[in-house]
Amino acid sequence: MSAPATRARSRGASALAVPFAAFFALSAGSAPGHAAQYPPSATGLALEAVVSGLESPVHLASPPGDPRLFVVEQRGRIRVVQNGLLLLDPFLDITSRVGYGGERGLLSVAFHPRYATNGFFFVNYTDRKGDTRVERYHVSGERNRADAASARLVLRVDQPYANHNGGHILFGPDSMLYIGMGDGGSGGDPHGNGQNLETLLAKLLRIDVDHGDPYAIPAGNPFKAERGMRPEIWAWGLRNPWRLCFDRSSGMLYIADVGQNEWEEIDVAPAEAPGLDYGWNVMEGMHCFKRANCERRGLTLPALEYDHGQGCSVTGGVVYRGRRIPWAAGLYFFSDYCSGWIRSFRYTNGAVTELKEWRLPKVNSVTSFGEDAEGEIYVLSQNGSIQRIAAAGAQGKGR
Repeated sequence: MSAPATRARSRGASALAVPFAAFFALSAGSAPGHAAQYPPSATGLALEAVVSGLESPVHLASPPGDPRLFVVEQRGRIRVVQNGLLLLDPFLDITSRVGYGGERGLLSVAFHPRYATNGFFFVNYTDRKGDTRVERYHVSGERNRADAASARLVLRVDQPYANHNGGHILFGPDSMLYIGMGDGGSGGDPHGNGQNLETLLAKLLRIDVDHGDPYAIPAGNPFKAERGMRPEIWAWGLRNPWRLCFDRSSGMLYIADVGQNEWEEIDVAPAEAPGLDYGWNVMEGMHCFKRANCERRGLTLPALEYDHGQGCSVTGGVVYRGRRIPWAAGLYFFSDYCSGWIRSFRYTNGAVTELKEWRLPKVNSVTSFGEDAEGEIYVLSQNGSIQRIAAAGAQGKGR
């Protein structure tokens, strides 16, 4: 079974659980987010075919200032799309090292902010034992081929179960490497990793890969000087973050966190805000998890949630900052793996506004969104296709 397919079904309960009908206000912690309601439909966008024929694409990224698209295939390859064509030979092939299947595999790639001069890029994958590895590689003398022998281990995290690996890595506006880690799997966080600051599971990590061996703990990390707490932690209380995003303009951090039985959530916070607790497994979305009452003080609640009447597994996206659709600037796009709709909202003055569902053909099994160097947004499907979000009537006008 493919990774996102298992991600949608590995909750320990049906993805079609009966949704709660009402949203209730929360009195403590951060302000409550957007109510779980069906958004109005909107027109004005289209999906433009880019390439097809990929095998389980799960991530797309581009180095700064580089027109190529680099597409991660879950089995362990990174493919290159150049001038609209999918190159036959992979940029990187580490299938022999990757443990593939279910939610495991090669899950993301992050290019160093100075990739053009140092040639460094980083990958996150599960190895043959099922554990998470973050490794650094170097491009070879040929620009479309990495040096597979240049692997250097940056971080290894033991995984107790096969699911909830998280897997997204990306550089923030501060040039630090951020790593999204799931809670270790099974269902309901049986080991309590979400609220345990002694483990890297269920956390957002922040490390400095330009200093230290193999990394340094950057200034500003909340537990850098605390005993018994992992200094790599930037934020905690995450269940299975499936795609992170830094808004290029505002610097806000968006985290799409896959829910357990009933609620999917999107968290939004300033990129420079350390030490936030997103609530898992005290809460699922804006609701106490498996209990009638819970302590909400100190928790950062979702900006938006939706129930399982609308989908089963959130797929986080990107804030649009491209040039082709000027009126869409600032919209955060996201989807759901099961439902295949494309939605967006703006985050303004600490609140979700302009929540819409775009009148587009449903996308089969949305695994990820991606952003090219110019800020245009792409939608990846488990069926091997990539489409670009475009203004209606503007398809086919070149990259």
